[in-house]
Amino acid sequence: MKKFADDFIFGGATAAYQVEGGAKEDGRGPCCWDEYLSRPGSRFNGDVASDFYHKYKDDLHVANQFGVNGIRISISWSRVISDGSGEVNHQGLAYYNGLIDECLANGVDPFVTLHHFDTPQSLFQNGDWLNRENIDHFVRYAKVCFDHFGDRVKKWATFNEPWAVAQNGYIIGNFPPSIQYDIPKAVQIMHNMMIAHARVLLLYKSMNLPGEIGIVHTLEGKCPISDKPEDQRAAYLDDMLANRFMLDACFKGGYEAETLATVQDILMQNRGSFTMENGDMQILREAAQKIDFLGMNYYSSHFLQAYEGESRIYHNGTGEKGTSVFGLKGIGARVGNPEVETTDWDWPIYPQGMYNMLHRIKREYPNYKKIYITENGMGYKDDFIDGKIDDTPRIEYIYKHLEVLLKAIQEGVVVKGYYVWSLLDMLSWSNGFNKRYGLFYVDFATQQRYPKKSAFWYKKMSQTKRLLKGDEIQEF
Repeated sequence: MKKFADDFIFGGATAAYQVEGGAKEDGRGPCCWDEYLSRPGSRFNGDVASDFYHKYKDDLHVANQFGVNGIRISISWSRVISDGSGEVNHQGLAYYNGLIDECLANGVDPFVTLHHFDTPQSLFQNGDWLNRENIDHFVRYAKVCFDHFGDRVKKWATFNEPWAVAQNGYIIGNFPPSIQYDIPKAVQIMHNMMIAHARVLLLYKSMNLPGEIGIVHTLEGKCPISDKPEDQRAAYLDDMLANRFMLDACFKGGYEAETLATVQDILMQNRGSFTMENGDMQILREAAQKIDFLGMNYYSSHFLQAYEGESRIYHNGTGEKGTSVFGLKGIGARVGNPEVETTDWDWPIYPQGMYNMLHRIKREYPNYKKIYITENGMGYKDDFIDGKIDDTPRIEYIYKHLEVLLKAIQEGVVVKGYYVWSLLDMLSWSNGFNKRYGLFYVDFATQQRYPKKSAFWYKKMSQTKRLLKGDEIQEF
């Protein structure tokens, strides 16, 4: 029988800016996304989002009813410290105290991320993660959170997807500050965030709190589109930048010689470099010895071919299938694989990539201790028909990924939980509100919630710990 362990977490994931709303309430200061999405031409913003700020008690009660026994939340730095570096906002602390207590009251274990893309605007304007002074501000903010919530929160992540911060902000350009093709800045930001991660992790360990701490990385498979050496090289280079560089930092305590040489070669072709300060490697080494887990976000893999031209990217942000373009100078081009289905947003549906990555972590980073799948799910244009949402394609997507996840567990990879992205529909960073991921449908005009077929399916799996196909759910 295909069954998960009794203590396996079937969770749901959220992020503060995407779900909370209440953007101008109770002393919250602006983050970089508030400014970015208020620019002329913006199609959406997070001022209201899914109104979780006011509705979290109802949402957590429903989560409990549907068997969701864990929730990823993030803390909005600018709700706790309005400008990121000044006085602590006690109204913000009160909100998160209430939210955490409500999680526990409903049997929904809170998994808290300290930074989920939303740097306070004043610090963002002051260089964001290119400015090493902001590392000190982040450590102070983390200390405030550990002091106030560390007695109840037992799972902490320093960052969510530092690769996305670097890639989307400085290479693709669909995150603030909307810079394209600046690979040197992206690499510098990744390194600085790894130092920030390590310092916060060491701080947490020094406080002897009753929990565990790690980091959440988005880990995309990188597959050559052919057996040609040049295509294999393109996949190797993309993987090195997106995956190996920061995995080495977190779990090997620094950059292996091959990693460093390859990244420096990429930087040279892009007329840049990055800087490491004295003491950086010592901090990474100490943190790598104490990290408790890896949070793994997995949605898709990329297929790579050699590419010699200038960097060229077009981001599909509206669900117009087949419009994506991604070619990076000195690395390669991401191309479609005719044998692999894609979503409307051109993301390949490739569960094998998750399976391969899980085994890779076990093989190459044997000190990983445990993995949580901290995000996995399918963006879909859900149809609300006669009061119901039949999202069978989403169920099929998640089923295929849970199937390979369970296989990897049975083969010895230590995975302790799965957090579907997302618990409920919310703002998608570069796609707005038409790209839905939730188990629960949100009518954004009324803020009413409706369980989708996937919610009933997920509930039955959580209750039985068995892997179920969607056709086992007849009534919803």
